[in-house]
Amino acid sequence: MTSEATTPSARTDAPAGEPGLLTTMSTMRAMRRLKPDPVPDELLDQLVQAAVWGPSGGNMQRFEYVVVTDRGVMAELAPLWRRCVDAYLATTGKYAPTGMDEGAYRRMVAAIEYQRDHFADTPALIVPCYQFPPPRVEEEGLRASAAALGADAGERMVAGQVRFQALAEGSCVYPGVQNLLLAARGLGLAANITIWHLMLEDEWKKALGIPADMNTFAAVPVGWPLGNFGPVRRRPVSEVVHRDRW
Repeated sequence: MTSEATTPSARTDAPAGEPGLLTTMSTMRAMRRLKPDPVPDELLDQLVQAAVWGPSGGNMQRFEYVVVTDRGVMAELAPLWRRCVDAYLATTGKYAPTGMDEGAYRRMVAAIEYQRDHFADTPALIVPCYQFPPPRVEEEGLRASAAALGADAGERMVAGQVRFQALAEGSCVYPGVQNLLLAARGLGLAANITIWHLMLEDEWKKALGIPADMNTFAAVPVGWPLGNFGPVRRRPVSEVVHRDRW
């Protein structure tokens, strides 16, 4: 680790001679400008296959993927997308993150606005879903758990159960989504992960016929890129690693 300040916009390249996977990772930019050309179902199935290969807690594999390609459905989703993006840009997305170059941030916002304004032309949208089964917990198991954790930790665990379940479900979904994004990059497809739809999740579920008790975790637009793939800009490892302890 060094004390030298490096902005998050520093260009990150894969080391020369590294395997193709690392090169794919280091050039997997969020691509928001998409051509309207359709993406073959076979390629979309490959993306979902890559997602399914991802890890799933307890190997329960309770994931489902809604894949939207119908122009009419996409047109119905476009106003919802616009409302979510506008809400984001008016609040969290109003200012550049600390350390990010203002010019780079404005370019990112321009891409977000382009995607918002052309969302109805998005060739495909993939919505990953997940739902844990009802828990199977017995009184004896609860007592053993409390003994293992200790009284204070057990109480905190109970108090944080909602957060724990959300993170547990997310941990079963997002590794698969990363696989999906990497597969898209490998196939020459543009994609980016968003969670803006959660601002209006009930309306999105209604539009897509997703059961009310099913949880959605992302909305991933997919298509052929209008721009070019290139090195991502990330903080160097030396700035983020804490060896042995913080």
